[in-house]
Amino acid sequence: MKSLTVGELKSSFSAVLDRVIAGETIVICYGRSHRQVAAIVPIESLAQAKKRTLGILQGTAKARFADDFGIDDETLFSA
Repeated sequence: MKSLTVGELKSSFSAVLDRVIAGETIVICYGRSHRQVAAIVPIESLAQAKKRTLGILQGTAKARFADDFGIDDETLFSA
């Protein structure tokens, strides 16, 4: 995973898009502290989602979660 500042992104945007098309994730850093604020990811990584069983709603409703979804079921349902 490559990190770029906003200035680097602006100056080489087409080349960055070529790298993303090739499957690479690019992290965008902002400010003097180079704080990571965003990521440019291939669209295919967003389309790949896991199917989960919805319990009593099975057959009635549908939900999709991305593979990198970082919250467990217990925390999700207690919110």
